[in-house]
Amino acid sequence: MEIRNIETFLQYFDSIRERTLRILRVVPPEKLEWRHADGVFSCGDLARHIAAVERYTFAENVLGRPSRYQGCGPELAEGRDDVIAFMERMHRETVEMLKDLTPDDLAAKGLSPQGVPITAWKLLRAMVEHEVHHRGEMYVYLALLGVERPPLYGATEQDLRRYSVA
Repeated sequence: MEIRNIETFLQYFDSIRERTLRILRVVPPEKLEWRHADGVFSCGDLARHIAAVERYTFAENVLGRPSRYQGCGPELAEGRDDVIAFMERMHRETVEMLKDLTPDDLAAKGLSPQGVPITAWKLLRAMVEHEVHHRGEMYVYLALLGVERPPLYGATEQDLRRYSVA
C-alpha cells in the first residue's frame, strides 16, 4: 500500500489508534503492569511503547530527523487512565506534525530509526504495522489473564460463522 494523501492516511490511522485504545480500556487496572514472563513488556509498557515510538521515532523519522525515543517505562504515565491520556496526547502531537505533508513530502526520503534513508510513506506504513503488532500482544495478554476481549471489527468468530453462507 502506497500512501499518497496524508488526510486519508491520518483518518485511517485514527481508526487504528481507536481499536488499540478499545483493547487498552478493558485491561483491568490492577493488571496493567502484569507480565507473563521476566523481561517482557506489560500491557502498560506496550501502550506507552506504541505511543512513544509513534511520536518520538516515526513522526521524527518521517520528517527526516533522528529518533528521540527514550523508552516506555511507567515514568511516562502510570495507571490505565494516565496511559490512555498519554497515548492520546502522543497521537495528537504526531498528527499535528504530519498533517501538512504533501504528496511530494510523502514520496521524499525520511530516516529509518537506524539513520538510513527511506521513503516517508513507507515509514508511515511501518508505524501502523508496529502498532498492530503490539496490539496483538495485548490481545494475547488479556487471553492469558482470562479477560474478555472486544471484537476487533464488531463481530466475533462465532458471529462470522452465523453470517456466512454454508
